[in-house]
Amino acid sequence: MRIKLIISFFFITLSSFAQDVEKDFDAPDSLYREDQFYLNVTYNTLLKRPDGLKQNKFSTGIALGFLRDMPLNEKRTVSLAVGLGYSLSIFNQNMGIIDVNNETTYQILNTDNITFSKNKLSLHYVDLPIEFRWRNSTPDSHKFWRVHLGIKLSYLFHDQYKLESSQGNVGQTNLKDLNDFHYGIYLTTGWNTWNLYAYYGLNPLFKSSAKIEGQSIDMNSANFGLMFYIL
Repeated sequence: MRIKLIISFFFITLSSFAQDVEKDFDAPDSLYREDQFYLNVTYNTLLKRPDGLKQNKFSTGIALGFLRDMPLNEKRTVSLAVGLGYSLSIFNQNMGIIDVNNETTYQILNTDNITFSKNKLSLHYVDLPIEFRWRNSTPDSHKFWRVHLGIKLSYLFHDQYKLESSQGNVGQTNLKDLNDFHYGIYLTTGWNTWNLYAYYGLNPLFKSSAKIEGQSIDMNSANFGLMFYIL
């Protein structure tokens, strides 16, 4: 009898607790935070290219990570966010990166002498985004307009170059002439799920030691695409 009473008491208590949790879950959260996880997909373009350097195919990029939202006003429509993420930038172009006697040389591939099916530079970064945010959100709705203006600091932890051509295949990693640190500004704006994203790199991808026929490869990058946020 005692066991039956204990079991009955347990289920009654559990049922009451579940009802309370459900009620709390449905209630608007006045201390909400927005846009914690992010994913973006971009088209990458090279700026300030040396003479003769062209992009071919579609150069893509992808980034994902976490941002800590820190509201700055009582309505929580203005905030600061700091995060950590990963990004991959791919550039398909006609610049050959060749190792000759342990010396890296750069040249524009002449299609009269060589044909290639792949000529790709892949850059892997750890990112630190910092952004100032405005949105017209409310505690009970996740559909709102947003404008995020930020700066992104990036550290290059891995790079890979691949060339597949009529004269053979080339593969290299850890190119010494690439800048390890990059920084740039970006803007994200949109409604609900769909947000436009634009990034402009403020420093070159390559160091001044990288040259094509005496001309420094002073290229930086700009990325355009879509940003998706997950709470």
